[in-house]
Parts: sequence; structure tokens; C-alpha cells
Amino acid sequence: MDLNAKIPDGPIEGKWDRHRFEMKLVNPANKRKYNIIVVGTGLAGASAAASLAELGYNVDCFCFQDSPRRAHSIAAQGGINAAKNYQNDGDSIYRLFYDTVKGGDFRAREANVYRLAQISVNIIDQCVAQGVPFAREYGGLLSNRSFGGAQVSRTFYARGQTGQQLLLGAYQALERQIGAGKVKMYARHEMLDLVVIDGVARGIITRDLVTGETRGWVGDAVVLATGGYGNVFYLSTNAKGSNVTATYRAYKRGAGFGNPCFTQIHPTCIPVSGDYQSKLTLMSESLRNDGRVWVPKQKGDTRRPEQIPEDERDYYLERRYPSFGNLVPRDVASRAAKAVCDEGRGVGPSKMAVYLDFADAVRRLGQNVVADRYGNLFEMYERITGEDPYKTPMRIFPAVHYTMGGLWVDYNLMSTVPGLHVLGEANFSDHGANRLGASALMQGLADGYFIIPYTIGNYLAQAKLPKITVEHPEVQRCLAGVRAQTTRLLGIKGRTTVDEFHRELGLVMWDYCGMGRTAEGLKIALQKIPEIRARFWSDVAVPGANEELNPWLEKAGRVADFLEFGELMCLDALERNESCGGHFREEYQTPDGEALRDDANYSYAAVWEYTGEGSAPRLNKEPLEFKNVKLATRSYA
Repeated sequence: MDLNAKIPDGPIEGKWDRHRFEMKLVNPANKRKYNIIVVGTGLAGASAAASLAELGYNVDCFCFQDSPRRAHSIAAQGGINAAKNYQNDGDSIYRLFYDTVKGGDFRAREANVYRLAQISVNIIDQCVAQGVPFAREYGGLLSNRSFGGAQVSRTFYARGQTGQQLLLGAYQALERQIGAGKVKMYARHEMLDLVVIDGVARGIITRDLVTGETRGWVGDAVVLATGGYGNVFYLSTNAKGSNVTATYRAYKRGAGFGNPCFTQIHPTCIPVSGDYQSKLTLMSESLRNDGRVWVPKQKGDTRRPEQIPEDERDYYLERRYPSFGNLVPRDVASRAAKAVCDEGRGVGPSKMAVYLDFADAVRRLGQNVVADRYGNLFEMYERITGEDPYKTPMRIFPAVHYTMGGLWVDYNLMSTVPGLHVLGEANFSDHGANRLGASALMQGLADGYFIIPYTIGNYLAQAKLPKITVEHPEVQRCLAGVRAQTTRLLGIKGRTTVDEFHRELGLVMWDYCGMGRTAEGLKIALQKIPEIRARFWSDVAVPGANEELNPWLEKAGRVADFLEFGELMCLDALERNESCGGHFREEYQTPDGEALRDDANYSYAAVWEYTGEGSAPRLNKEPLEFKNVKLATRSYA
């Protein structure tokens, strides 16, 4: 597998500007001759589709939701990072670059991260121009707050619904192009295969989720912006529809999958409440600006939080990490929460939770100020738990939230399949082994608004693309394969529901490939997952028919992919004999319980190559070089 990252030469500060100048261009009159397929309408997909159409390309855009604005980006709460330095507190492009590389535990490609930091300042201007209602200070200037892994305030926000407001901005840009006829929008269409002709991505296969019609689509390039795969764990903060199908089926068509075991556990989520819970709810990282995390010092303490005196509380993040306190990165905060619960100091009915306390903030700032900052989050928490966080501390515990792994891409955001570009959370590129808070929205919009419009033009200007139609034999072959799998799923007529298999897989993934991993546990998972998969294909119950709205059939296809992909995740985690960021192998940790990297042997991106059904995937490695940031053990103390 050719892993040429195509990183431009020269100083890192000038790589992107020089690359933009050196890239080939498509004449404005010629842009309308090209058709581009965009899959996904979150921040990355919607911004890409709108921007490409604005340039003059013809765009076919697909999403499985009933509206583009229901993409999971809408659920992002806390904010978006940008190196504007409005607070005059020492921020800069280099500091954002450094914080991101360090936060990812030195497992990201330097050039991509620096470009992201550069572009961050343009994103805010773009969104303000669109009318995104960012929070402002009394004088009218844009406000900032802090997020984990940084000692400056660089996060722009719209209360606790930043993702929603940013997505509405991108959605309006997209709708404008739909109205202009440059984008054809296909909602309720799920991508089920990638069409590769003569080694080049030329189209996709979709299923209409309302009528069941499967059909092929062809174009000159394909853009995947389909999000992450956190739902492989069954319980996560992701929307229930979020899945790995688009990227995994692209992987099976030749796209390398980068670092699949790099998954993020978010430290502030509402704890699991029962065996049959279907998903988890995020409480924004922004709450750690004013909330203080603590547990009782005494094991098994059953008193209510307000009954526990100050000197009997352990503010363990402030104790262990005095420089960053409650704003350490997510992987660090999550492991610390797990550690105190494992010691027997967890709180709540399950004893698998810690307190997030706002009493000091309410006393210092007043309840009205706290409500202005976090009111919708407090309301959400009270609706779910029945407890008022203004009066009693929130109970929180880590949960699966984001995936740093994804399809491998080069500097131009193109995968190992020419013509297949991958944006946002669907690619692996910018966050290494741990994403800093408020950086997902930044990456999605950077990829869609400011990178892909340049790089896809560079590809199209040089590619020799013969004209094809949906009658092409390869399109028909892929179409037949999708229909055959649908027929197979409907024909099993077993007795076990899709959700039961998904829940069983999720438990295996959480127990053996979750917050803590061991070689022994991963080997157990690699035995269990094929067993679950075999039972799935012999006993899954998929009622109904194809030619109708059939959510059970939708879920069955997604879980079938999870049952294969989960094995790849565990294999990747087993192969990486070190701890870094969210990948915590318990055999590799410092005496004080922090991640212990092995830079001599594992300073690379692991890129897995599909070798056929029944064959083990092949590991390829992209070496990571650090010329602008010195490799060092992360310290937030």
C-alpha cells in the first residue's frame, strides 16, 4: 500500500500557502463539467458540498437522515477552537498546533495539524459572516472559554449548542446551493458500497431508506464525510444512526484504515442507568471551566454530597494536575475518574460516577451567570436525572464519544483509493491518539470550507477520467452485491434481535478494548467477536421486507459491519504495544498510572489493508516525524 502523505517541502509555516500556489487549478468554465459525490451532511459534508457547488461543480449530496441538518454534528455542545488570541493570553497558531500535537500524544502528522491551526482563524470569520450567534462579551466582542489540554481561552461557543448553530450555518449555505440547482440533495439515502473502476473511486451504491430502492451513482470524485464509529461500543454519546458502514465498505474496496483502535472516552457523560439503556448523554467539557470534579476521600461513603464536608472531599484532578486542574485532556480525566471508582470511591447508585460540582461557581458568579453559560446543559441533565445541578452536583462518568481513527488520507485529504477524499471524523488525520475538546468542529469545517475546495481541484485537473454511466459493469456488480446481502439478511429469519447482538458486541468491546486494554483481554475479544458474528449470520431476526421503510434492516447492515470492524479495532490495539492518548494498554504505564509511549517502535500511523474475506488484514505503517515539536512525555501536572 502506497502511503505517500504528499507533505509539501519547506518550513511548516509556509507549507500550506506554498502548496495552494503549486496546486493545479480547474478553469471556472470547466468546473461545471465535473460531478462530485458528497456523502454526509454534518459540518464537514455540508460545508464541502456548499463550497464545491459555490465554485461551480455539480454536486450530488447524500445523507441517511430525513434532513441534512439532523447530522450528528448538531449534537456538539461546548465550542470550536481558533487561535485568534482575542483574550491576549498568549495564544498563537503555533501554540494551538503544539497543544493539539501534545494532546494527541504525538501520534498525529505535524503538517496536517499545523494547517488546521492556521485555518482555524478563518473559520470563525466565515461563521460570523454566516450569522452564527457566538457568545459575546458585554461590549459586543466575541467571547472565549477554556477547554481541556490548553492554558489559554481559545474556544468560541454558543452556550451549550455550538454544533447546532454551526451546522445551521453550513446547512443554510448548502440549501442556497440546492436552491440554485448546483447541489442535488438525496436525504434518506444510505451509502452501502463504493464503486472503484480501474483503481479509481467513481461512484457509490445507495439504498433509499423509504422505498428500499438500491441504485448506483457515478461521478468524477467521491467525498466521504460520514462521521465516526463510536457506536461499535453500542453505548456511546453518538446518535443511534451513526455507523461505520460507509468507511468500512470503502476499506473493503481498497482504502487503508488508519489507527482504528484510537477511540476517545469523554470524561463528562451521564452515567449508565440500566442494562437496557440505548445510548448515553454527553455533558459538555465546557462545564469543567466552572465545575469542580471530586469524590469522597473515604471509600464507600454513602452520604449525600452536600453532607460531605470540604475537608473530606478529594478534588483529585486539582490534586494530581495542579497546572491544568479540571481542564486536563479527556483521556487523562477519564482514566483518573475510572481510577478513583476502581478504588471504591465512586458515587451514585452504581458507584461508577464522580461529582461535577458548581457550588463554588454559583457563589462566585451568581446563578444567572452560570445559567447564561450552561443553562441548556443543566436543563438537559435535570430532565434526564431528576436532579437540579444548581443545588446538587452532577454525577458523571466517562463514555465513548469520538473516534480519532478513520480512513487514512494524505495531505490533500485523499485516501489510498485515488479520487476518494475523506473529511472530518471519517478520516484519521489531525488528532493522533486523543482529540482535544472543541477541535472536532474546527477540523470538520477546515476540511470542508478551506481544504477540499483546493485539493479536489488539484486532483481533477490532473486525473484522466473516462466518461462512465451507471450501466458500467462494475457499478452493476457492486449493485448486485448490495442486493445479495440485503436478501441474505432478510432470509435468515432467526430469533435474536439485531439490538441483542449489538449490545453483546458492545459489551465485549467496552470490557476488552475500552478505557483499559491488555494483550490477554484483546485476545479474548478476538475469540469472542467471530463467535458473535457467526451466530448473527445464522440467527438474526430481521422482520419486514426490503421494499419499505425497514429500520431493522438498516440496523442489521450496520451491525454486520460493526461485527467485522470490531475485530479490526482489537487487532490494531493488540499490535500497538504501548500506551498513548486514548489507547491505554495497562501493561505500559508509568509508576503514577500515566500512558507510557514507545517512540522507538510505535511512532507511526498504523494503516490496515483489506486482503479479502477470511484473510487477515495487512498492517502498513506511515512513519511520523517530529521536526517542529520535540517528542516528550506529556505532563499536565
